[in-house]
Formats: sequence, C-alpha cells, structure tokens
Amino acid sequence: MRGWTAADIPDQTGRRAIVTGANSGIGFHTALQLARHGAEVVLACRSPERGRKALDRIKAEAPDATVILGSLDLADLASVREFASAHGDRPLDLLINNAGVMALPRRTTADGFEMQFGTNHLGHFALTGLLLPSLRDAEAPRVVTVTSGFAWTGRIRFDDLHGERRYRKWEAYAQSKLANLLFTRELDRRVPEVTAVAAHPGYASTNLQQTGPRMEGSRIMERGAGLLNALVAQPASAGALPTLYAATAPGVAGGACFGPRLLQYRGAPTEVVAPPRARRPELAARLWEVSEALTGVHYEIPAKD
Repeated sequence: MRGWTAADIPDQTGRRAIVTGANSGIGFHTALQLARHGAEVVLACRSPERGRKALDRIKAEAPDATVILGSLDLADLASVREFASAHGDRPLDLLINNAGVMALPRRTTADGFEMQFGTNHLGHFALTGLLLPSLRDAEAPRVVTVTSGFAWTGRIRFDDLHGERRYRKWEAYAQSKLANLLFTRELDRRVPEVTAVAAHPGYASTNLQQTGPRMEGSRIMERGAGLLNALVAQPASAGALPTLYAATAPGVAGGACFGPRLLQYRGAPTEVVAPPRARRPELAARLWEVSEALTGVHYEIPAKD
C-alpha cells in the first residue's frame, strides 16, 4: 500500500505558518511543501544570508507562494520576543518548532542556558507562549514540535539542567529532545484550543550531524558523518514528511507523535510510540514550571481538568 507523501497534503490556502530553522534540512522542506500547497509561510531563520537563499529557492519552485523571511535566534530570548512581536499580530494556523542543534561542545545561550536545552526546548517554549494569542485566534491551530529518536535515552536532569557539573553532548541532546515531547503533551493538556503534536524525522540527511564535529575541529568525524548521511540516511525531503503529516493531515490527535514507519528509522509517516518518560504527566508539569521560571514566559491558560 502506498504510504502518505507530500502529494497528500490538503490545500493550505488561507492558512498561515511559521517554520523555525527553515533555511535548510527538515525545516526547508517543510516550508517548501506548505508554500507549494498554498500556505503563507514565515521562514524563521537565525542567518539572514541563509534565510534569503532559502526564500529564493522556495520562490523559484513555488513562484505564486507567499513567503516571508523573519529573523529569529532561539538561543537569545530577546530575539525570540522581537520575532513574536513582529509576527504575532495576525491569526497563526501552524507553528512548526523545527530548529535545533545537536551534540555540540558545551556552549551557552545569550541567557546562560546550555545551548542544546536552551535552543531546542526553552527557545521554542518561549516562542510558543508568546505566539499563543495568535494561535488562539486561528480556527484550528496546530503546534508541531520536532523531536528525535534520541528522546528514548533522555533524562531531565533537574539538578544539572545546563550541564555545569557534568556535560556529555549526547546526553544533553537527548535531554532536549525528551523535553520537546514532554512540552508537547503538557501544551496539549493545558491549552485545549491548540492541537499540539510532535514529529521526528528518523535518520535523515541534514547538516545537524556534521555541525558538532565541525565545532570541535574534528575533520575525520565531520567527514564520517557526511559519509553516513550519503550512504545510510534518507533524504531531508523524506525526513520532513512526519512533520508535514502532523501539521496537515485530518484527524490528528493532540499529544500524538509521528515518525517514519520502518522501525522509526525511515519510510512513510505514521503515529509512533513515545518513550515512557515522555508519558509521565508529573515530569511534564515540573518541566513546564521550570521552563516558565527560566524564560519568564508564562502561559496564562487554566489547566485542563
């Protein structure tokens, strides 16, 4: 049986979407397909140069699309607030929390957070909260947060969230990706007006795999990651399909997670099982409270019963 593809995306005319990290990889292909199917798309990018190149590529492939470039650095809460102020003045149908960093040497954000936790989770937590009024103004809003299979090994280390006592880059990445799932479930629980879902791309060829080795100055590891991408990974266009399914398919249930069908590794998108830790409501509630305290962004929404 033929699996779900980008050709199955329903008409998105009249819908407005924001895609973080839309200049490359999963984010680019997500933005491209939404634009091709009629959505107005804001490319939320940290690099103006790479963002402009992505916008030009999308316009070349979808000349009639409405595509806007926005400046967003998720590792700087001041930038997050500026972006939300600039792009939160109209109803928002889709927020795709896609941008992320992976397995970096220890770095901190502008606000002093460990870079992976600060970018992958806290930046998106703040962005979603600041855009919540615009989401609530839309008819059937969805928030899709991109996680990873590494969430299965993740633990939320509340006693050392920022790796100040011990930092291991893959543990920090897994923590941030588990946080994405916990955030999704708690957002869906607390904000009934918004359908919050998660998605992960399986093993897809993007620049994430090579960024960490490049920052460490390891040319051997960088080349090795590139070789694995070429030989083993599915293309980024295929890796974007779970995100696109979560964002556009009819009947998607809040709190669900979507990934590739074949062992959550590759293939057509389907609903997948989340790790047991991601299904612990007390853990999600605690992370939410900590995230509000760290970011200063408070969701003024009563919790569901």
